Amino acid sequence: MALKQEFKNERGIKINHQPRLDTVLMVEDTIREQSGEYGKFQLWRKLPRSIMYQTFLKILDYLEYSNKIAYDKEGKVGWIFSPKVYKKYINRKDLRR
Repeated sequence: MALKQEFKNERGIKINHQPRLDTVLMVEDTIREQSGEYGKFQLWRKLPRSIMYQTFLKILDYLEYSNKIAYDKEGKVGWIFSPKVYKKYINRKDLRR
């Protein structure tokens, strides 16, 4: 899944936007710390520095696609990625290319 977004400036010219890695990592850290506490908007307000809401939503789409986050029935965002499980399976020779 691409993180690319298109924006138009005041002249109507398309501007491609991709979140920087440090922004994605900041969102990941915030979600890990606040896992299961807040919905999307409230979580966005808890970020240590401000980013555009559309950028935040694009990062959430990517994190959900990569199985790092999930949403509960109330819409709260939870961190589900487990490094231990990842390491267990990444080292299996029968799963390598």
